Amino acid sequence: MRLGEKERVGVSRICVVGGSGYVGLGYAAVLADLGHEVVALDLDAAKVGRLNRGECPIYEPGLPELLARLRPTGRLRFTTEYAEAVPGAAFVFLCVGTPSLSDGAADLRQVRAAAAAVGRHLIPGGDTIVVNKSTLPVGAGDLVACLVAEHAPPGAGARVVANPEFLREGAALHDIYHPSRVVVGADPADAQAAAAVAALYAPFAAPTLVTDRRSAEMIKYAANAFLVAKISFINEVAQVCERLGADVTVVAQGIGLDPRIGPLFLEAGLGFGGSCFPKDVGALAHMAEGAGIEPRLLRAVLAINGEVRRRFVARAEALLGGLDGKVVAVWGLAFKEGTDDLRAAPALEIVPMLAERGALVRAHDPVAMARARDLLPGVSFADTPLAAATGADAVLVVTPWPQYRDADLGALARAMRGDLLLDGRNLFDAAAAAEVGLRHAGVGRPTVVPRPAVGTGEAGAETADADGRG
Repeated sequence: MRLGEKERVGVSRICVVGGSGYVGLGYAAVLADLGHEVVALDLDAAKVGRLNRGECPIYEPGLPELLARLRPTGRLRFTTEYAEAVPGAAFVFLCVGTPSLSDGAADLRQVRAAAAAVGRHLIPGGDTIVVNKSTLPVGAGDLVACLVAEHAPPGAGARVVANPEFLREGAALHDIYHPSRVVVGADPADAQAAAAVAALYAPFAAPTLVTDRRSAEMIKYAANAFLVAKISFINEVAQVCERLGADVTVVAQGIGLDPRIGPLFLEAGLGFGGSCFPKDVGALAHMAEGAGIEPRLLRAVLAINGEVRRRFVARAEALLGGLDGKVVAVWGLAFKEGTDDLRAAPALEIVPMLAERGALVRAHDPVAMARARDLLPGVSFADTPLAAATGADAVLVVTPWPQYRDADLGALARAMRGDLLLDGRNLFDAAAAAEVGLRHAGVGRPTVVPRPAVGTGEAGAETADADGRG
């Protein structure tokens, strides 16, 4: 989206803390595109150096082009110094990470450090609005407000507003420019601060909900928990479909036509990953337990998510008659298409399980292989999907990249030593795969195996049971 001058309103000086990450860099760039003067602050000197050289340190479609367009304007700068970024800023966006601790709680160390540093660099007499974009446990906005006030010099004021993000990696810029909703949370005494934050999004004409800070924080967790509950639900239904001979893709289409349910997040596959869903569900479960509530549904959602990866590997083992010594091509390493992010990616569980069972794994991903090399020792990497599959006994589809969906199945069948296409994302038409001699096994779908048509010599297909036997 390119904004015209009429759409640029209320120019402000904005600091984005965590400004080289997936969330921070996207918002920093878009806010600068709106006409604001933005300083993106990050303590990762290597990433900041790359950004100052005009390079983009993460993979996000459209972001390199936006950064290049902004570079001549001078409206977006990058630094590692709070002293350069915070003083005089009307808004300070906190976009730092809140990873999970071993018990599921959110690790707030980065948030604590950032809030204290912001407080130390406020200007006496100023009135800065601190905007929490980081996903914080309900009530953590109070912690941020206390830390900022504790470290601020005398006479420096700051108001803290919750403003959760709802971005999809791989479509982050689209989601920033076209938000489904804007949620702003503030204490009643800070109504003006909430209105000022909401005004930043005015050019997008999105539905805006202004509420109290704790409710805004809870909205983010509840939204993500509901989405992953749909994912785990359809994956459990898929398991039943496999056993009973139904096709989960048809089942999902049928229930998705119900307007009370809708079609989104009903794609059976290998579960959810990434930086948000797993940690947010774990954090919400931890908060519930801390409040004396047993989070039974949330625990089940997480358990089902882990189980689908184990069942996927077990199915590969059954269909191949064992994995020891088998060459297995893995298509896709990133947790989803459109990103190079490997956080909680299914591949990081699936590949080690294959390897410990003796499989020789050859992997491909269009953008995530550089990040994966250190995380997956012992795995060989191929430059193309077909190169990964050449000589393989099986191809396992793990990430639904478009280039996999568009693969030439005939060429794939000719390149492989074996014939198994284990389609963890239900990308392929099973009958089309069988026509070229591939056994197709999807998630929640009957396995389809090739067979010669009687008297014609042409390929046909038949349905096999869960272990691939006709």
